[in-house]
Amino acid sequence: IPMMMTRKIKLWDINVHITCHLCNGYLIDATTVTECLHTFCRSCLVKYLEENNTCPTCRIVIHQSHPLQYIGHDRTMQDIVYKLVPGLQEAEMKKQREFYHKLGMEIPGDVKGETWSAKQHLDSHRNGETKPDENSNKETSEEKQEEDNDYHRSDEQVSICLECNSSKLRGLKRKWIRCSAQATVLHLKKFIAKKLNLSSFNEV
Repeated sequence: IPMMMTRKIKLWDINVHITCHLCNGYLIDATTVTECLHTFCRSCLVKYLEENNTCPTCRIVIHQSHPLQYIGHDRTMQDIVYKLVPGLQEAEMKKQREFYHKLGMEIPGDVKGETWSAKQHLDSHRNGETKPDENSNKETSEEKQEEDNDYHRSDEQVSICLECNSSKLRGLKRKWIRCSAQATVLHLKKFIAKKLNLSSFNEV
């Protein structure tokens, strides 16, 4: 079997695809215009759209009066940028933590998350809890799991109106819900079935 040829690609060659057209830096909190799919740093794009309603790259009109409602967080692009550029994510998280600390504000969970477990470990040793019993261990792990799991609150959020147009089902008391953009139609069907006490979500 012939050896597979590997070819190294220099970061320089793909910089044009992972940098912001407005600040010329690597994309941070990558945000994409839904109309034309051009991507920018969120802060750069929001600032630009305060005075304009067109895409900075192709000049297409995003929306005449509410362009900010037609842009969205591009998680995939941001993941790609962080994976390709060594040390970028760590540097950005450090900058954000320093920013919140300087203003005396509480650091959001997604920014301080990576340091949480280390802090807990240090705190437990400071308090002399070097050898807790098994029950204590179990409680601590359950608390940590609860703390680590933010139930997708840090995801991009969407607001959905659930209106009933069937005579077979009753409507919900509260028809507006806010959930993660990763929620699927199946999730919504199961949610409605639970709220209406249906035996199966297939009735929805």
